[in-house]
Amino acid sequence: MDAPTPDLSYYVGNAREFPILERIDFFNHAGVCPLPRCAADALRDFARQYEERAYLDSGFYKQIEVLRASAAAMIGARRDEVAFVKNTSEGIATVAAGLDWQVGDRVVTTAVEYPANMYPWMDLARGRGIELVTVPEVARDDGGRAVPLDALLAAADHPRTRLLTLSHVEYASGQRHDLAAIGRFCRDRGILLCVDAIQSMGVLPIDVRAMNIDYLSADGHKWLLGPEGAGVFYCRRELLNHTRPLAIGWLNVINDQDYGNYDLTLKPDARRFECGTLNVPGLLAFKASLELLASIGVDAVAARLKLLTDRVIEGVRSKGYSIVSPREGGEWSGIVSFVSPNHDHAAVYRALRTEHRTEIAVREKRLRISAHFYNTEEQIDRLIAHLPGH
Repeated sequence: MDAPTPDLSYYVGNAREFPILERIDFFNHAGVCPLPRCAADALRDFARQYEERAYLDSGFYKQIEVLRASAAAMIGARRDEVAFVKNTSEGIATVAAGLDWQVGDRVVTTAVEYPANMYPWMDLARGRGIELVTVPEVARDDGGRAVPLDALLAAADHPRTRLLTLSHVEYASGQRHDLAAIGRFCRDRGILLCVDAIQSMGVLPIDVRAMNIDYLSADGHKWLLGPEGAGVFYCRRELLNHTRPLAIGWLNVINDQDYGNYDLTLKPDARRFECGTLNVPGLLAFKASLELLASIGVDAVAARLKLLTDRVIEGVRSKGYSIVSPREGGEWSGIVSFVSPNHDHAAVYRALRTEHRTEIAVREKRLRISAHFYNTEEQIDRLIAHLPGH
C-alpha cells in the first residue's frame, strides 16, 4: 500500500524539503524560484544515470510523457494539447508567428505586460501591418493600480480584433485578471485568447476549458518550483492545424524515429511544436516539482498564499507603505507590490539582501514580495521587522 501523501502543513517551514529555508528568507518566487529537494534530486538522478549508464534503461522519456499528462491535468487540458517549450517566450512567439495574419488585424493587450508578452506583438505590428492596442493601468482611490476589465473589453470589442493576449497575473502589480469573463467575451466574438500563465500556474486555479483559453504558455521556474528552461505550451485542439510551429526539426514529424524516411507530415497533436531534443533533465526536475504541487492541490496552495499575502499587506501598511496590488474579489495573487514615499526602494532591497539574508525584488519602481506556500509566518514577520518604517 502506498504511503499517504504529505499535506501542505508537512512542507511549511520544512528545510529538508526546501533547503533554502535554512539559508535565506526567500520572497521572490515571481522572479526565479529556489528548487525543492525533490527537483534537485531529479537532476542528481539524471546526472548519475548519464554518468554511469548513459541513456541505457533510463526510462526518462516515459517519465516526460507522464509529466505531459500531469501538466495538462493541472490546467484542465488534454495531454495531446500540451507541448514542452524552453520558456514562456517560446510559447507566445509560436502564436505570434504561427497564425495566418491579415493586414489590419488587431491584437489587444495591456500596457503593463512582461516583455515576453509584448515584443512578439510589437514585432508583428512592425513587420505584418498588425494593429497593436495596449490598455493602460490606472490608479484607484485606495492607492492601488490595475487594468480595468471594462476598458480591456472595450478595446477588444472591434470587428478587426483577432486576438487578445495578457498575463493571468501581472508581474509588477500582481493583478489577477478575470479570465473566465475575458474568455466568455472572446469566444462569443470569435477572438482568440492567449494567456501568459507563468505567474499563476500551479498556485492559482486555471481551467482552459471553463475559461475559454485558446493558447497558454508558462515556464516552470517561478511558482511551479522547477528549473529554468523547461515549460509548457497549450494549444486548443481545434487550433492545432491552424498554428504553424515556430521551428521545424526532426521531432515535429510523425515518423521521427524512422530517420532516413523523410516525411514532412507534422504530428497530429501538440508535439508538433517540439522541433528537437527536449531538455530532459529540466523536464524531469519540473515533473518532480509539479507533482509536489499537484499532491497538495492548487486550491490548498492558493488558500495558503492568500493567508500569507494578507499578512504581508497588514505588515507593510503598518510600516507606512502603500499597497499597489489589487486585492478585491478575485484580483489578488501571490504578488504583493508596494511603495514608500520616504525610502529609496533600491536601498531597501540591498539592505534586506546584504544585512538580513532576505530576498525580495524591485519591479517598475515598486518593491515586490512573492512568498510561496512553504514560507512561514515567522519569516513574514522578520521581513516586516527589517523594513524601514515611516
